[in-house]
Amino acid sequence: MTPTWVQLAYLACAVCFILALKGLSGPRTARIGNLVGAAAAVVAVAIPFLYLDLDHIPLMLGAIAVGTGGGVVGARTVQMTQMPQMVALFNGVGGGAAALVALLELHELAPEAGSAGEGVSWFVLAATAFTIAVGSVSFAGSIVTFAKLQELMTSRPVVFPGLPAVFALSLVATIGLSVSTVASPAVTIGVILALVGLVVGVLLVLPVGGADVPIVISLLNAFTGLTVAAGGYVLENVVLLVAGTLVGASGTFLTMLMARAMGRSVANILFGALRGGSTLGAGEASDRPVRSAGPQDIAILLGYADRVIIVPGYGLAVAQAQHTLRELVEVLMERGTKVDYAIHPVAGRMPGHMNVLLAEAQVPYEQLQEMDDINGEFKQADVVLVVGANDVVNPAAKTTPGAPIYGMPILNADEAKQVVFMKRSMRPGFAGIENELLFDPKTTLLFGDAKESLGKLLNAVKSL
Repeated sequence: MTPTWVQLAYLACAVCFILALKGLSGPRTARIGNLVGAAAAVVAVAIPFLYLDLDHIPLMLGAIAVGTGGGVVGARTVQMTQMPQMVALFNGVGGGAAALVALLELHELAPEAGSAGEGVSWFVLAATAFTIAVGSVSFAGSIVTFAKLQELMTSRPVVFPGLPAVFALSLVATIGLSVSTVASPAVTIGVILALVGLVVGVLLVLPVGGADVPIVISLLNAFTGLTVAAGGYVLENVVLLVAGTLVGASGTFLTMLMARAMGRSVANILFGALRGGSTLGAGEASDRPVRSAGPQDIAILLGYADRVIIVPGYGLAVAQAQHTLRELVEVLMERGTKVDYAIHPVAGRMPGHMNVLLAEAQVPYEQLQEMDDINGEFKQADVVLVVGANDVVNPAAKTTPGAPIYGMPILNADEAKQVVFMKRSMRPGFAGIENELLFDPKTTLLFGDAKESLGKLLNAVKSL
């Protein structure tokens, strides 16, 4: 019987997780929310050492020390541009850990269930099988998304003949093995179930490419949350149950919001490539003529504009140019120009990525305008400055039914009086298709590294 004080402590930790999630919903409370959640996690991990007669304590403390060290090093060394990869990797580790814990629990449950027949509730066995299967899917899928974002493998969809059949067979095998785990629990069946789950995870993510990868990360994050919640039920641990449910629910909600922002269904995102409907752009640079200019010419456009809208993208993050961009905006505002940042829901490579990046550069949060709030203002903008973005302003999403991003809501940069694109080259964006806005007569391109180009542009505006 779990002591009352332990149950109350776990309940307090669960409440702190809820408060932490609430705090993370706003920029002003995000830091304290993060600290509250971290503190609750530390307390929840420490409690078992205080009331249980544990074996192998040195091994457990060693594992905690290794995990803590890895987390500290990761937090201090991972760049903001690599944050989506880190989220994918941590999410995969969580799913894998849940699956391993469920396998160990199955080892404890199987002899009792096998001998007595009714020694273990079927629902507990079902939750155990679910944790093993879905945790393995989340682990393998997250590793593949990490490899795609880290460019350890191609970010384009990977499709081979017979993939739908192999995926379907693997899925059926997973369901069958899960049922067998409930009917005749055995560790051997659980291990096979985990291995098949790994195959399902790989096959689930391989056909996903381009800008769809962040949505899959969110979906797999929801999977991990559900496995942790199911594991909490099996272990009768209220903290795991509440924390997993929170992650599962928020991950599912975020996945739906991102899919809506892309103008696509989750099914189309996952399986669209199997029928040629996902991000399958050619990915080749165009040799069509465009209008380009130097920093001095662009500075004149910006310096004499009354209304400027900035559209930041992943290229801004890669170049680490957010601080220089903030300085440029401050100079323009001092000259009386009204300037706002237009933030697409999937700017960067995950929701909130661009907001955090700009907040790091001390950009006032009030200047960050969400797509729905600012889209109607592009018609009044004298200049739209696109820094490292592409797909989120590509008119093909509205005008070209055959385009991979067709139907995706975009920022209406094409409605502005003048458009300035800052790009390294004419290579397409993450979706791998040409942006017709680049060839529009009112569009001017400024080629070069974003940080270097913004520095030159800043000096040119100051000299006006």
